[in-house]
Parts: sequence; structure tokens; C-alpha cells
Amino acid sequence: MEVMETDAKSFVIDPIEGRLEVKFGLPGEVKFCRKCVISNQRPSSATEFQHQPSSKKQTINFGEDGICDPCRYAEMKDTQVDWNEREDELRALCERYRSRNGAYDCIVPGSGGKDSVYASLMLKTRYEMNPLTVTWAPHLYTDIGWQNFQSWLHRGGFDNYLFTPNGEIHRTLTRLATLNLFHPFQPFILGQKNFAPKIAAKLNIPLVFYGENEAEYGNPIGENSKASRANEYFVNQIEDSDKMYFGGVPMNELSQYGIEAKHLDPYMPASEDELKRAKIEVQYLGYYLKWTPQECYYFSAENVGFEANTERTEGTYSKYNSIDDKIDGYHYWTTFIKFGIGRATYDAAQEIRNDHITREEGIGLVRRFDGELPRKYLKEFLNYISMDEDEFISHADKFRSPHIWRQTQTGWDLRRQVS
Repeated sequence: MEVMETDAKSFVIDPIEGRLEVKFGLPGEVKFCRKCVISNQRPSSATEFQHQPSSKKQTINFGEDGICDPCRYAEMKDTQVDWNEREDELRALCERYRSRNGAYDCIVPGSGGKDSVYASLMLKTRYEMNPLTVTWAPHLYTDIGWQNFQSWLHRGGFDNYLFTPNGEIHRTLTRLATLNLFHPFQPFILGQKNFAPKIAAKLNIPLVFYGENEAEYGNPIGENSKASRANEYFVNQIEDSDKMYFGGVPMNELSQYGIEAKHLDPYMPASEDELKRAKIEVQYLGYYLKWTPQECYYFSAENVGFEANTERTEGTYSKYNSIDDKIDGYHYWTTFIKFGIGRATYDAAQEIRNDHITREEGIGLVRRFDGELPRKYLKEFLNYISMDEDEFISHADKFRSPHIWRQTQTGWDLRRQVS
């Protein structure tokens, strides 16, 4: 398809329908990875508050052979990485930072899900570290999420700092992010990402361990070449607050919604001087240990009694990924509306890369479950963002990009599906 720019908008030319708008700075031609089920419409992670709704997005990279970077990296993990050598590097790192008096020597952020349980318990038991766990609270805890959070601390034996942001402010930001960006998770992502380095700086704990790097799922593959994450990722790169957006609203215009600059401090990164002064080092444990989500689940279930849902998660076929927040499902549903990529696609792509299912099986699961609107917590979610169902569904349609979706007499169809 031919891509053209007109009045700051991007279009593709369809031979039958003519000009189709391409929203969100996405690639005009929809392509699917030849090995997994992900499409080239998947955005990479970015500093969320730096972008307006129409910003150009960096998306997942495909090679000339049609294989995505995460699939390529999964192959590299099996064929090119010496995991014994990587573990020796981890032991040396831990030896350098390990406290000798039992004081906290590292921070592990998480919610008590399978990944944070695995990371913290491995550091504590195998590498004799003394982690402090820190948690940015979910919007609305699920029962199983709260239960797993408690099991993490009480059965795993960890101290924890749980931060719950101002409920009124967080709710307003979430509503604005849904209205303007169709991204109800934006405020949560900002807080979650910045919380651990800020606590590390305040408590003078120089080492922070995250789980796997985002490059395992879609960020540029080169980011996997080292264990550390540059501090620049956790500091504000924008000097002019007029160019900083929360929920799609310029920071200096949020006062009309009752939000002042002081209310936004929990969502803001630490200052560069603060991180440098405390000599904070952010590491990915998945660089040193071969990270497999299913194995993290089995490990967490065996060691702290982590429990999956009793039924599959709506929108997908799995039971144990991202089950602590009642809004999780709507985050994935909005990515389906905007990018044509739903929760089943994310799960199936990851399991194909780990050789747990075939691509053919993944295609079947995506076709069956992707885009299913979660009903279990819909009423609570809509109450949280002060919308009714008809308003929410109608609002969703405004974010469907014409190059991805075709409107028919019976509803909406994806122009291209994985096959």
C-alpha cells in the first residue's frame, strides 16, 4: 500500500476503498510476524507523559525475513547466551552490593505476581541478598491479587512499601487518559515505572532489580545487550512543563480538573541529580537468568502458594498473567481497539517464542479470544471512570484506525488477521 502525508495526517491508499487514515503514527501496512502472532502495529514502550495522542510511535521491528525482534531474541537466548557465564556476573554483582549486617541491599518492585515473587525470592534464597519489595497499588485490587500479594510478603518473608496514590487524583487521571488516549493504564504505568528508583534514592539503596527487559516483548533488540537500564529512562527529559502531558492534557491545564502540580509528584521521575547522588543502578534480572513466565508461575506457586484464577482470564486463554487489578482487562481491550492486538495475541506470542505452543495453536487461540470485552469487572471499571457502557463503547469506536478496521452493517471487522 502507498503511504501519504496530508495536513499532518498519514494515509494509505487502498485499491478498492481509496484513502484510509492511519492513526497514532502506526505503520500503514499491517504485517504479522512469520514465527509468532504479533503484528507490526505493536508500539514499543516509551516515556508515557511525553507524548500527545497523535504522536509518532516507535513500533516493534521486523527483519527482512519477516521475523520480529522478540522472536529473534528468543532464539538468541537458546543459542548464543552462555547462562552460566551470565549467572557468574550476577553473583559478582550481588557480592559487590550485598549488605553484611542484614540491611536492605536491593529493591524489587512488584505486586506479588509470579514475576516479582520469582525475582525477590531468587535474590533472597539463591544469592543471599536482602531485598526490600515496593509496590505501586493497582487501581482496584482483585480478590486473588490481594491474596497473592499477602502470600508474597507473609510466606515469602519480605518487607514491603505499598504506595497507594491519592484516589481522587488517580481516578481523574485515569478517566482523562481513557477519554483522550483510550489508555486507562497510563497513570498507573507512570507511577509504577518511577516508584522504585525514587524509593531507592530516598532510602539510599543503590541497586534496583526489575524482571525481564521490555525488549523481550517489543522494544529494540539492542536494549537486551546489557543488564542495566540507563538512569535517563527514569528522569524527566522535558524542561518545559507545557510540553508534558498527563492523560492527554498538558500539565499546565490540569488545574481545570482540580489537579495541581503538587498532586503529580508521585507520578514524576526522580531528579537526575537525586539518582546520581545516590548512585542508583537499575538492573534486569532477566539478563542474568533465563526468564520464562511459565516457570516463574510454577516457582511462585510452589514456594509461596501463588494462585491463578479458577477460570480463564477474559480476552485470552491464560489464568495467571496480570490478575491483580480489575482494570487489567480493559487495558488490553483498548490495545485491541487501537492497534488490533488483544490480550490473547500477547499471551500466544510469548508462548510460541518459548516453544510452549505452536504458531498454528496460537493463531487458533487469537482468533477465538482476542478482542473479547471483559464483563466480570465492567460495571466497577465504568463506575471508576464515570462512564456508562454505551458511552464507553461509542467512545472506543473513535479510536479505531481505518487502516486496521472496516465498519460493516453488523459491526467492525479487522481488515487483516493473523493467518
